[in-house]
Amino acid sequence: MTDNIQDLLSWDRTLVWHAFTQMAEYEPFVIERAEGCVLVDIDGNEYIDGVSSLWCNIHGHRHPRIDAAVREQLDLVAHVTNLGASNPTTIRLAKRLVDIAPPGLKHVFFSDDGATSVEVAVKMAFQYWRQCPDPPSPPAPLPKGEGSCCGTTAGDKNCFVALGEAYHGDTIGSVSVGGVERFHAMFRPLLFETLRVPAPDSYRTPPNVAPDELCRHHLAELEKVLAEHHRRIAGLVIEPLVQGAAGMIMHPRGYLHGVRELTRKYDVLLIADEVAVGFGRTGKMFACEHEEVVPDLLCLAKGLTGGYLPMAATLATDEIWNAFQGDYSEGKAFYHGHTYGGNPLGAAAALATLDVFEQERTLEKMPAKIARLEEHLARIARLSHVGDVRRRGLIAAVELVQDAATKEPYPWTEKRGQRVCDFALTQGVWLRPLGNVIVIMPPLAITLEQLDKIMEAVEKGIPAATA
Repeated sequence: MTDNIQDLLSWDRTLVWHAFTQMAEYEPFVIERAEGCVLVDIDGNEYIDGVSSLWCNIHGHRHPRIDAAVREQLDLVAHVTNLGASNPTTIRLAKRLVDIAPPGLKHVFFSDDGATSVEVAVKMAFQYWRQCPDPPSPPAPLPKGEGSCCGTTAGDKNCFVALGEAYHGDTIGSVSVGGVERFHAMFRPLLFETLRVPAPDSYRTPPNVAPDELCRHHLAELEKVLAEHHRRIAGLVIEPLVQGAAGMIMHPRGYLHGVRELTRKYDVLLIADEVAVGFGRTGKMFACEHEEVVPDLLCLAKGLTGGYLPMAATLATDEIWNAFQGDYSEGKAFYHGHTYGGNPLGAAAALATLDVFEQERTLEKMPAKIARLEEHLARIARLSHVGDVRRRGLIAAVELVQDAATKEPYPWTEKRGQRVCDFALTQGVWLRPLGNVIVIMPPLAITLEQLDKIMEAVEKGIPAATA
């Protein structure tokens, strides 16, 4: 079937309801094909993929190894349900994930995408405490006058702790632990209780506050909440090192490690949402590795299949797994599942993605790319309408402000970040902002020359968007 380009554009504008998009203003941008780190639209125009097709493409588009793995799986079977059945490819992926994950995460529950991986973790933590063989023990000593352990049972642990401006996806459970006001305020009546602690955001902290002081302050704030409420807190959910949708907030070093220590002290499960930061984005395979942290539950998606197919995984420890074991009549099974959970095609793409990490020494090649990115950011930081530049691994953000001296923000309605991205399109670069924050998160396979072109488009686009 051959369609007229104008028909496609019209149908895209009027029939397709795009995510996080005001359809009354939408102008179609239709990608027909791709090669490596370059996208090609239906008119034949080429664009460097500066945001990895929403942070998920790792080794580039149409990678021969991943393409071949998916085709090979098609010759076997495209889909096998994960409800009481399995598939060799999916089994091998589970083993591979356990082998490379932080030690102690030995069990894998497959779902569809980042939001569902968090939804699984939240429900798993909630059910764990109801099936935990022993009630949680209190930390010792408790601060004087801060409650009593009398009558506490594991079943009392029925709420969660999350950071301010957190984003964990768009299902009701993941929105409940999210905290981006513009996205989530509408749905507040539908959400369950979450205790919120401020995000350790160095950009919005007085300039005379050192990173270690910022870290200590926020850990102390978290401990106050845990000390008062730990008997009813099932888990703490965190995006390790970088809070993505919040505008790429970079946590101070030591914060994640401190959070892990406090959750252990107060008998609270730690859920690490590495949907965006996992699979090499921060310079290591998993962000938790930077501070030698092992969470109780680890959420993975996006880069899991190299950006090829929707697939997610929630990894759990033996302790959590064992709480779900028992006789059928006890009803301890985890009552959650997705039709396409553990899909063999996705598993084949994921296994090939992990193979490419090893064969192409992806992580070993990142330091040179990170250094080049730093060079560009240092120069961009001097522009008069740049309030901050920040980076972790190959994740970078440039925050636009009305005045760099006062850091007064632009009203979000002016879409200054989007104006920069619109300019970048004219330079053959595709970027997508977060409000007034320009996000740079290219595939890990990006070349130095392509990275130069991305950053030059940003540097030229900022004066054009702020004049």
